[in-house]
Amino acid sequence: MTTHEFDFVVVGAGTSGCYAAATAAEAGYDVVVVERKDEQEAGHIACGDALKGAANFPAAIPKSKLEPAFTNVDVDHGRFEIPQEDTVLEIPIPGELAVIDRWKYGRLIIGGAKDRGAEFHYDTVVQDVEQDRDGRVTGVTATREGEPVEYEADIVVDAAGSLSLLQDKTDFSESTFDTNVNYSQFCSAYREIVEVPEEVEWKDALVFKPTKRAAGYLWYFPRTGTEINAGLGFQMNEEPMHMIEDLKTDLHNRAEFDGAEVKDKLGAALPTRRPYDSATHPGYVAVGDAAAHVNPTTGGGIAGAAYAGKYAAEAAIKGIEDGDLSEDALWEYNERVMDHFGARYAALDVYNILSTAVDVDDLMSLLANLPGEQLSEALYAGSASFGPALAAKVAVKSFGHWGQIYQMYQTKQVADRLLEHYEDYPSSPEGLERWQARRDDIMEDVYEVTGADPKY
Repeated sequence: MTTHEFDFVVVGAGTSGCYAAATAAEAGYDVVVVERKDEQEAGHIACGDALKGAANFPAAIPKSKLEPAFTNVDVDHGRFEIPQEDTVLEIPIPGELAVIDRWKYGRLIIGGAKDRGAEFHYDTVVQDVEQDRDGRVTGVTATREGEPVEYEADIVVDAAGSLSLLQDKTDFSESTFDTNVNYSQFCSAYREIVEVPEEVEWKDALVFKPTKRAAGYLWYFPRTGTEINAGLGFQMNEEPMHMIEDLKTDLHNRAEFDGAEVKDKLGAALPTRRPYDSATHPGYVAVGDAAAHVNPTTGGGIAGAAYAGKYAAEAAIKGIEDGDLSEDALWEYNERVMDHFGARYAALDVYNILSTAVDVDDLMSLLANLPGEQLSEALYAGSASFGPALAAKVAVKSFGHWGQIYQMYQTKQVADRLLEHYEDYPSSPEGLERWQARRDDIMEDVYEVTGADPKY
């Protein structure tokens, strides 16, 4: 077996993996990114292509390097179609937006990491994780172009995506790494890149549309006026959708897709759950989808993944310099994630939980009567200014749905409590158990208010 020695082994060449690699390589460390796809396919990932938070990226691979993949920078709002109510909501979306060519973007972030000095090994499928007698991760074994290979490293960065194989292979008994993870906390998604004959009238909007069940949605995101990313997804604890057929049916019923040509098809799983309580273990950190760094209401995760990669690499660099890659030494990574976006995503998960427990028609009727600004806050900020006065105003417009309005108001209250609790995330692993106990008490209130089955 061939053995390679590096300071960093990064598993996966997605956003978080490339930013971790670029950050470490820029600091002078020997870095290898192992990627299961071949060089031509690397970076080809199923994605909605909508990028929120396009204003900036970590400096290791700056935004200027990525801008050639930004195909539509004129999108400035969401368009929520509700056929049940014959209504279209125009929803403001805070922050800078763009729609990208994800495959081109994928090649650019790989190029950016290479420019910083990272090495890439393609056609490399990880088989197992190596640990010493104390449980510290020391590397991985893999098959590279059909031949067995071993990678020894000071730190392994798990950027292997949703339901990462590395987490099945690692013994986390000596750390607080979050193992309360199962398929029901994930979404299955499918998308097609579709070329239409004429420009769509909504080329400046991200279009959302409900599916036949509440815990899912269709999307139409314009890469350009004529090239559309069309897709749909559903929560895996729901009865499976026939995604290809359902998307095909919806496309057939939209006049703007008459004569359209499908240019690419791809599916994936993504986390629609709160971020991992802890994504650290001695010698090991998980980033991006592998640590559930995704907005659970929209599935968006590019910007957060980029910063997660940066934070993980910086924590590991400090640990290497100090000669300490224990969980305590790496813990600052967890804190930075929670402070930047993790707390907000955990609060947004409350609305995702609500969506699994309500009737889709009732939910759509309620949303049709919500002001766009409050709906935007609920989808992106983790909290919304939905107080009693607004509830009363909405109630006048939605006679017959007052129970749902009150439930939404209660859901907002408990989401705010959860957000506030996450702002007290512990400063060391020793404080995690007590913090989790208080968080779980709040989650019991979430389930009571929403009527949903426990998710965790």
